[in-house]
Amino acid sequence: MGQHSPMSTRILTVEDDQRIRTAVRLALEEEGWDVEETASGEEALEAFSRKPADVVLIDIMLPGIDGFEVCRSIRRLGDVPIVMVTARSDSHDVVAGLEAGADDYLRKPFDPKELSARIRALLRRIRPDEGRPVRIQIDGLEILPDAGVVCYAGEDVHLTRTEFRLLVELATHPDRVLSREDLLERVWGYDYFGDGRLVDVHVRRLRMKIEPDAANPRFVVTVRGMGYKLQT
Repeated sequence: MGQHSPMSTRILTVEDDQRIRTAVRLALEEEGWDVEETASGEEALEAFSRKPADVVLIDIMLPGIDGFEVCRSIRRLGDVPIVMVTARSDSHDVVAGLEAGADDYLRKPFDPKELSARIRALLRRIRPDEGRPVRIQIDGLEILPDAGVVCYAGEDVHLTRTEFRLLVELATHPDRVLSREDLLERVWGYDYFGDGRLVDVHVRRLRMKIEPDAANPRFVVTVRGMGYKLQT
């Protein structure tokens, strides 16, 4: 989980509007990143299978396979950071994109500098922390933060990078309530442009994977009006 150097970072973009595609590529190349453009979901999946990217930027409205299906397909192949892009104001699209496995989203039109800032944040890894335990165990849930391993009842649990970072952040502050703003800053690296729905959807996805009963969570509990905590 080491950090990427700019020149080694490869970004795959999926956008059917050529003008937007070109503008995004130029903006990202200015940051020193290597960009591969694709105009359809089919092209994107072929390109990713041929050479996986470090970050994938997916427009929701695509000809043929839509952005949600592209996201789900890529997520099945690995835990690469995924950003969904939508031109719609409908919040359903945002939630659906996150539920499909995206780590973040942007609405069109967006500022290329904001896009770059979000990509930089997503590329950050969990840095070693001398004060962080090397092993956390709560009932049947076991977390090895530096090894990137989570087990429940002796079985490995596959989490995306963002889900893992969220769990580790909560687990290293057991029984302490962390607000959505705290988690946006600590997990996503966002401050003023964060959206609390990122946290809510990822908590829901995390519960589906680690909780015996996601509807009645044992580990990641909601503290109404305040945020979330990992309950010991």
